[in-house]
Amino acid sequence: RILIYRVECIGMSTFVANAPSAIVILTEDGLGSLSVDHFPLAQSLDDVLSAIDTLYKEKHSFKTVALDSLDWLENMIWRDVESKHDAKELAFGKGAVIAAEKWREVLEGLNALRNEKGMTVILIAHTTVKRYDNPETEPYDRFQPKLQDRSNALIREWCDAVMFANYKTIVKKDDVGFNKTVARGVSTGERLLFTNERPAFMAKNRFNLPDSIPLSWDALADSIK
Repeated sequence: RILIYRVECIGMSTFVANAPSAIVILTEDGLGSLSVDHFPLAQSLDDVLSAIDTLYKEKHSFKTVALDSLDWLENMIWRDVESKHDAKELAFGKGAVIAAEKWREVLEGLNALRNEKGMTVILIAHTTVKRYDNPETEPYDRFQPKLQDRSNALIREWCDAVMFANYKTIVKKDDVGFNKTVARGVSTGERLLFTNERPAFMAKNRFNLPDSIPLSWDALADSIK
């Protein structure tokens, strides 16, 4: 059960396409011209749950299921919640509690695919930068999945690995004279999965992975082995 949140246009569709016998549940149209099995573009939470149910009940040879993306699914969950409850029922944080139950329904279905069908689960999310109030230091900004806090916490706890996909960046210092230097970040173009928590981003894993690995399915599978 893997969650990967990523910066734009880093190649997550290619990553998923190279996973073993993959099928994708799409909540956004992001596959482009890649040839990978997928369900029709979901328009609602019920469409996503129906796709999970199909994979659970019908015979198939798929070994990996990917859900792309979580933040678009979250929008569908909230549309579903707001269509079935009035403002009074959603007031004082009750809406977030109801939405969390919808998330649990999705995760329980994915658990069934993992435990009873032997499928690897890959969750894809976009990234956002949010302030982190660390009680040990001054607050600072960091990358995290583009999800509401309650959803974010629930999904991170459920996953075996939460990884941040980004380009490798090095800091280059230039001498500008008068005993002054200017530091700037320079991307090498190398795409990496960051697997362990750092001040700059949220991450975890239960596989004793190295701090970073190349952004490819083979590299991840080899590291887990």
